Amino acid sequence: MHAVPARTRTLRTAAAVLVTAFALVAAACDGGAEPPVQTPSPTPPPPVSPTTVPTTVTPVPPPETPASPPPTSGSVATDCVNGWVTPPEGTAAFETPLDVIRRTTGVKGPLVVADMRFFEGPESPPSDKGYILVIQRWYVKLYAKDAPAFQGRFLVESRRFGSGVSTVAPYDTQGWRSPDWVGFQFDSADTTPKVYPGLPGEWEGIPYDFVEGGGGLTISGLPEAAVGCLTGT
Repeated sequence: MHAVPARTRTLRTAAAVLVTAFALVAAACDGGAEPPVQTPSPTPPPPVSPTTVPTTVTPVPPPETPASPPPTSGSVATDCVNGWVTPPEGTAAFETPLDVIRRTTGVKGPLVVADMRFFEGPESPPSDKGYILVIQRWYVKLYAKDAPAFQGRFLVESRRFGSGVSTVAPYDTQGWRSPDWVGFQFDSADTTPKVYPGLPGEWEGIPYDFVEGGGGLTISGLPEAAVGCLTGT
């Protein structure tokens, strides 16, 4: 038997190893193990543009004003004991109630005054106390020039210890009638200002009928000696 050269034995051994390795890989493939399935990466959806919902805001036109200017004074009467006058525009007597209304309601910008009356009279109910013997009052009908939705009628009262809006009524009401005029009684349990139909701005407190009384009050907010000062408004 002839001897096989060492180089030939090495080549045969390497070939045998390759054949064996190939056979093992083939056996593994034939053994039923399926190759992993490559799942395609999910495709992100196309970007969605935000939907813009059109909003239509109907502007509120300025309220109607009388064809002729309102009167500027009223004579003394049993129900308007000192008469009434319209303060000249630009004077302190004209600006005072407007400042009080701004402070109370927070309304901004110029105010268009359709009617104003200043009158003095007793407290309600009448009192003999010197510091409230005579109360200064302004009736003011106005709207905000830049926001005509703010429109109403106001009664501003001034006493020695302060001034404020005592009652408010819708702009399109007339005279001194119930239940047009609404007053607000302070309520420490609820100090959140609220909106009321027909009234301008927001109001804090418990609403009540200022003409007939209410909210624990049994008297009118305006005495009989002064109610006539609002006749014709």
